[in-house]
Amino acid sequence: MRQDQAASAAEAASAHTFESDMTHSPALPILQRGPRAAALLSGVALALSLFGASPALAQKANSKTTSTTTMSTSTTTTTSTTSPTATASARLAADLVAAINASTTPRLSWAKDINGVRYVKAIIIGTPSADPELGDLRNAVLAAGGSVHFRYTSVAALSVMLPAAQVGAIAGRADVQSMSPNRMTARTATTLTPSHLEQATGAAAVRSRSQATSLGYSGLDGSGVGIAVLDSGVMAAHSLFWDAAGASRVRKALDILKTGDTTSTTLKDWTIGVDRSAALYPASPTLGTFTTKTNNITSKWPDKYGHGSHVAGVAAGRDLRQLVDTTGIAPGANVFDVKVLDDKGFGQLSDVLAGIDWVMYYARVLNIRVLNLSLAADSTESWQTDPLARAVRSATAAGITVVVAAGNFGQTASGAERFGTISSPGHDPSVITVGSANTKGTDGRSDDSVNLFSSRGPTRGGWVDASGVRRIDNLLKPDLVAPGNKVVSALSMQVGTQGSWSYLPWEYLPLTSSLPAANLDGGQSVMRLSGTSIAAPAVAGAAALLLQANPGLTPPLIKAILQYTAQPIPGASLLQQGAGLLNVEGAVRLAQALRTDVYGAVQAGTIAAGANLLAAGKTMPVQSTTLNGQTFNWSRVVTAGGSHLLSGGALFTQYQPIYDPRLTWVRDIAKRRTVTYWPAATGVPADTYPKSIVEGPASNQALVTAGVISANSLLGSSSWIGRTGAFLPTATLAGWLASGSGVVISEGVVISEGVVISEGVVISEGVVISEGVVISEGVVISEGVVISEGVVISESGQPSPTNPNNGSLLGEP
Repeated sequence: MRQDQAASAAEAASAHTFESDMTHSPALPILQRGPRAAALLSGVALALSLFGASPALAQKANSKTTSTTTMSTSTTTTTSTTSPTATASARLAADLVAAINASTTPRLSWAKDINGVRYVKAIIIGTPSADPELGDLRNAVLAAGGSVHFRYTSVAALSVMLPAAQVGAIAGRADVQSMSPNRMTARTATTLTPSHLEQATGAAAVRSRSQATSLGYSGLDGSGVGIAVLDSGVMAAHSLFWDAAGASRVRKALDILKTGDTTSTTLKDWTIGVDRSAALYPASPTLGTFTTKTNNITSKWPDKYGHGSHVAGVAAGRDLRQLVDTTGIAPGANVFDVKVLDDKGFGQLSDVLAGIDWVMYYARVLNIRVLNLSLAADSTESWQTDPLARAVRSATAAGITVVVAAGNFGQTASGAERFGTISSPGHDPSVITVGSANTKGTDGRSDDSVNLFSSRGPTRGGWVDASGVRRIDNLLKPDLVAPGNKVVSALSMQVGTQGSWSYLPWEYLPLTSSLPAANLDGGQSVMRLSGTSIAAPAVAGAAALLLQANPGLTPPLIKAILQYTAQPIPGASLLQQGAGLLNVEGAVRLAQALRTDVYGAVQAGTIAAGANLLAAGKTMPVQSTTLNGQTFNWSRVVTAGGSHLLSGGALFTQYQPIYDPRLTWVRDIAKRRTVTYWPAATGVPADTYPKSIVEGPASNQALVTAGVISANSLLGSSSWIGRTGAFLPTATLAGWLASGSGVVISEGVVISEGVVISEGVVISEGVVISEGVVISEGVVISEGVVISEGVVISESGQPSPTNPNNGSLLGEP
């Protein structure tokens, strides 16, 4: 590895100068990891080569390795230094510090010299307990010579522009928790016979078609459930999104690009001394301006990149007249297109946060119950502080099931397996993080495997404790896997044309080769894509089916059902596949056995720990499924907070407080998010529009009840060579659980002031995973995911012909 690092660094040193226009060429954030910072920075070129960055990008990373730990600001001719407190420094993301400390202003989308002064764009996480609207913090930003672009609801945060010299002072304020740069984003013949995707996932088992044209379904198809797709846009005119009457099921379409630059609120970019974050309340003029300017429903080419339409088709495509059946998982669901990427697949962190805000804001009005994020963010931060993780945790708390791609970085350029590559927000314990499975093109599941490119756990974000030591999260991820290899779905093009393909199929012709329906008219063309970004919407569609079958399910209950009923792929470990392969048939059967009033009872506080969870007259279903002539047992595995392995029928016969979507339990920490809604007013119904969300220690209560089985003790310490602990094959663990192994929790697990106190059996420490970097027999546990400058929204990798990660676009044999 050290020789490879040296070689990569030497190669990077001879590369060309990095281009100045960062709109479509994101730069790399410098990672600072305490005592390991210097070693990691010297190996940045290696990490870049693993993730397919260009040599020029690698050189840019090398040019920044001389940054110090002091805070400074520089123009092209002068340098001034501030002296932030230790508290302020600990609150700053490493890449933000590096940009401020650079001797000259870096060529980043979020850094710029204005009249000889260096400015940066950042996301500030505030402390809203005493000031929910962050008014004092906004005033402080203005007083420091900055501007406030946006205030978010999903996370108590501001999108701001600040003089670099003032960042330390703002970070040191008592109402600031953390600051991150506003990083760039950059994507990852019809018959009565169901499509391959329907067959392979078990979706075909929960419905049937009444017509060969797919106009009618009997059974579950997601009807009435809304799925929001945050991506590069959705071609609403594509036939895959029609309903039985030929009308589009894309109910809303928004283009939220450049929210961090305030284009959507009519503010000129890089304007100093302006606050455009206020008055974002129901029926406010600012909200009205935002809604009008972001409306994209009439666009003639809403998805020039081509990724979002394909993702939406996998989740909710309804095949009407294709030569190749491309029906998705929930062909009756409504689609909400929230565009956060531009025509080349790039955007900003602030755009994604604003998109999540919009989904949360209108979720109850439009019945948006599922949010798909086929994205991964380069983040060194823990799930506790990362802005995207905070936002998706808020969306979950508001009752939205959030599905996230795990990432496509499970393999190095040389083919070595790479662990520790789960990205943000997939590293958040509240979301359903999905890896990619290879169906080998067969409907049967006996030959399925985990794709080599699919990102592996554990999560490697971290935080710095009071002693200055960096602590790694090390949470178990992904949660499960779904088909994500060479999946055929919508090809986006300009409405009313034939042959005006979007970027992805135009750039990568193999995505359409051998497909007879690749170049039909604009409403029928299809292509194939691979990646965890394609596996995620399969699970999002499955969540819609579960909600149609049982509208009373909560997001964590949906996650538990999907995991418990999954099929373990033989030989694949917990860090490779989580609980196993998506099993729609089993998940629906289990969901239909449960009460339909759980979510409402949780919100009203009328359901107690241990209360009966089964519907009247129902019993636990048989814990096995038969699909395509093959019978398999369910995994019986549920991961709570990424650190506790739970099992047993009591998980579903009795109400478990961990099914409250506002509660997060990780090891010995329990947090609770409180959602406050705008009060009722003329035209504004009560308990509809979120106003603020605050997270704090959970109150005294139970977490799980007696009778639940803890499986942590079955794992032992984690060893890749010994295939133990987190490296244990899921199928092995499932077999042990099926035979009655595991420890029955005798008195449940409770918390006191946010700290877990285990009564009966100690499971508070969770699954122990070494925090070190393990290099053994070609296996690498990385210290973080280095993916260009910030968020790689499309898990298909950067759009570069020389990118070795592009193999995930085309799939594996």
